[in-house]
Amino acid sequence: MTDYDPQPAAAMLHQRRIARQTVLPLPAQVAPQNEQQGAAVQRLLADHFGAARPAGFKIGATARRMQEYLGLAGPAAGFMTASGLLPSGAVVQYADFIKPGVECELAVRLGRDLPPGPCTQAQAAAAVEHLVAGIEIVENRYDDIAVLGTPTLIADQVYHAAAVLGLPGSINWHGLDLSTLAGGITIDGEIRGEGHARDLLGHPFNSLAWLAASPVAAAFGGLKAGQVVMLGSVTPPIWLTGPSSVTVEFKPLPAVTVRLA
Repeated sequence: MTDYDPQPAAAMLHQRRIARQTVLPLPAQVAPQNEQQGAAVQRLLADHFGAARPAGFKIGATARRMQEYLGLAGPAAGFMTASGLLPSGAVVQYADFIKPGVECELAVRLGRDLPPGPCTQAQAAAAVEHLVAGIEIVENRYDDIAVLGTPTLIADQVYHAAAVLGLPGSINWHGLDLSTLAGGITIDGEIRGEGHARDLLGHPFNSLAWLAASPVAAAFGGLKAGQVVMLGSVTPPIWLTGPSSVTVEFKPLPAVTVRLA
């Protein structure tokens, strides 16, 4: 990667995002060719959005059916900005997003740093301060991800647009068997998808451990206390066709809601 310059790709992706344009395959001389180069582009893209130190990260394709849906061999991660982290009950404008969809997720807030590199499930769990239900708002910015390529998908934050976080509530999640938590996503009162936390690489904290060891975490200097991590969706994305009210539940955790008006 020493002779690869990620700046042109980051600038192109930023301009397309600002212009609300579909992300097309980048020129061959500019496009990242592997995950490490994709992460390097993403790191510079974060600078364009004022997120050199991100508010957190999203993890995509942690569930096997999500990998099959997206055509990815494994998980992929992207940074999140502070302005894109929303509280439960938030109202956002549907028109502000490019072909938006929503996902049924668990999320954590970190209470301590996780340095970049190999990480066990136990080490990941020890870094977690809060566990909550979450909704990721994603955008279908891509015409054909098989043509676009995984490295460019990583560079562009892997569909990410925003995240909505539930409240920690009074539940002692330390006493729960997290792998058995059942999640569901409801759109305008109709259940549209269901899954289990074990779909996230076998256990949700396996997802966090994967992120800590990923090229994206390395590009940003590791995970930091106070950051939020969206651990992945237990259902495929629900692509919206218009304004919608969305609820995600992982009982006994408090539900999380968002309205796209």
